[in-house]
Amino acid sequence: MKKTWILWFIIITLLWLSSCGNHVEFVTIGTWGITWVYYPTGWAISRLLNIKKDEYFLKATVESTAGSVYNINAVLNEDLEFGIAQSDRQYQAYRGLAEWEGAGAQTKLRSVFSIYPESVTLLVSSGSNIQTVEDLKEKKINLWNPGSGQLQNALDTLEAAGLKEEDIEAEYVKATEAPGLIQDERIDGFFYTVGHPNGNIKEATSGKTPMRIVPIDGEVADKLINTYPYYAKSIIENSLYPNLENSQDINTFWVKATLITSEEVDEEIVYKLTKEVFENLDKFRELHPAYWVITKENMLEWLTAPLHKWALKYFKEAWLDEYIDAKLIVKEK
Repeated sequence: MKKTWILWFIIITLLWLSSCGNHVEFVTIGTWGITWVYYPTGWAISRLLNIKKDEYFLKATVESTAGSVYNINAVLNEDLEFGIAQSDRQYQAYRGLAEWEGAGAQTKLRSVFSIYPESVTLLVSSGSNIQTVEDLKEKKINLWNPGSGQLQNALDTLEAAGLKEEDIEAEYVKATEAPGLIQDERIDGFFYTVGHPNGNIKEATSGKTPMRIVPIDGEVADKLINTYPYYAKSIIENSLYPNLENSQDINTFWVKATLITSEEVDEEIVYKLTKEVFENLDKFRELHPAYWVITKENMLEWLTAPLHKWALKYFKEAWLDEYIDAKLIVKEK
């Protein structure tokens, strides 16, 4: 009887140890609304990681959130392991600017890699007679919802053109509402920082009201680039939106969509996620048209917070560290 009891004790102990060894750990990637490119980006990253679920014992999930600011704060508060955020918001958080001015520099914030460019897009109805940013004065323009990276990009653009928020009739609605408003001629235009091609822009340009994208170039673009280190000039291909009135590609400026984490996130998780994305980049690029421009090299550009040390570990192993700005490499505690 005693031997039987001991045998059962050993079996139960071994089963318990085995189950502990195969415990699947869940990690969550914060994105934005499901119509936004951030959501399919989080899904694409999680898909690549989940292919190795039985090997890594990791299961990635995607959460629709309020966007960049929320994702940064949630990562720092350990409510999310990863988040997608605009590179300008990453810059501001790490240095204690904008929404983080009161809380101070968020020095635990870490970059993993950048993903795709997000061009600041100013779409207007042709009947509005808006040809330049300066023409926005006294026009009804959607700037996006308060607290969004989109709103700050719009305000920066207005400032560079010598305009203030009160110089226009500002609206503050989300991207999903803007196409209907502009087609119904209830607004004259809207700002949208986004990877192209984009579904909401396609929707807005597919109705009866003719549309065009206003170039953000010349002195306005130069002032933006010279003032803010996280902005760079970009081009939107007019061929992406066949119904646009634009006959040529449109000059503007962009930020980068980036994957962020905290220095506190488990090193193995960061390493494995980075490895799976970079070693399956061709599969990743197939998952959304906005990823067509992605290369391993440009995924290490325009990062505005230090790299997580275990993302850096992978990049060194893959001989990619030569593309990394030395300022992104910090000595961890």
